[in-house]
Amino acid sequence: DVAGCALSGSLRSALWPWCLSGLTSLPALSPLSLTGKEGLTHLPSLGPSANPAQGKAHLKQCDLLKLSRKQKRLCQREPGLAETLRDAVRLSIMECQYQFRNERWNCSLDGRTSLLKRGFKETAFLYAVSSAALTHALARACSAGRMERCTCDDSPDLENRKAWQWGVCGDNLKYSTKFLKNFLGQKKIGKDLRAKVDIHNTNVGIKAVKNGLKTTCKCHGVSGSCAVRTCWKQLSPFHETGKILKLRYDDAVKIFSATNAAVGHSELVGTQRHGHSPKSPATPRPTDLVYVEDSPSFCRPSKYSLGTAGRTCSREASCDSLCCGRGYNTQSRMVTFSCHCQVQWCCYVECQQCMQEEVIYSCKH
Repeated sequence: DVAGCALSGSLRSALWPWCLSGLTSLPALSPLSLTGKEGLTHLPSLGPSANPAQGKAHLKQCDLLKLSRKQKRLCQREPGLAETLRDAVRLSIMECQYQFRNERWNCSLDGRTSLLKRGFKETAFLYAVSSAALTHALARACSAGRMERCTCDDSPDLENRKAWQWGVCGDNLKYSTKFLKNFLGQKKIGKDLRAKVDIHNTNVGIKAVKNGLKTTCKCHGVSGSCAVRTCWKQLSPFHETGKILKLRYDDAVKIFSATNAAVGHSELVGTQRHGHSPKSPATPRPTDLVYVEDSPSFCRPSKYSLGTAGRTCSREASCDSLCCGRGYNTQSRMVTFSCHCQVQWCCYVECQQCMQEEVIYSCKH
């Protein structure tokens, strides 16, 4: 069992066990290599593909993930789900590390188990980006034909039927969100404040994906004419979802529990927003990330992170904050790059090799 993941009766036992189970097998990820245009199908898999043609191979994939009993049953009934879950893990980690690449907490896997036990802003982001990645991955897996029980967007409107007739497959967000609710098994959790917070942040991630659903259209006709125009629903690139969730993190609302006498149970009540009356408590919006306790500085090594010593930074943009006032080291090195490139007949590009000095800044210990 993974510490901090199997808390009975809360979302932690539903969402994070399958997520954390894949972390130790992940290779090193380089968020700086991301371009923002990566598609889910281009992500390298974390293991052998669960091809339904391979008989019961997908059952072994399900066994490799740390799932609850109900989740394992769902996984075994749906060939392709295990691989989709593993793709979602990778997608969430890559996006988290990309969004926090210049922050003191850089979404490192070190200390994540301890972090998930607390109610920090960072914990809120982890729940949101994980549920968003799973929603995104499931919808894309349906339209890519990787799941047996779902296919293209099956909304009963004329536009989707026309798109299907032209061989275009819309992302099936409807099935994705419905399946996700069943998979996570969200239930009423009474007065458990932390469970309420986790469920709220999970729903923020799902809503971020929903809000990014856009209509894409294509023309069909002779010589580029638009005699026939088909449209279908398509998810935004996951980088756009990650960017929105990072903005939600920056404006996250600190909350406390308050009992509503009218309904007899606790509700999420947050700190005051700018421009609101101080006498009336603020209720977090459905799109707000919420947290219950202030985060540590993440400057020094702790059970939550490795600290910032040795981290590279930008002298103009991030060194002062990232290095926590300790200062930074300056190092020079010579790098080789292609230059003076020309297209030669026919048909290749010829380049010279140039060298230039590169200055690297890193936080002092």
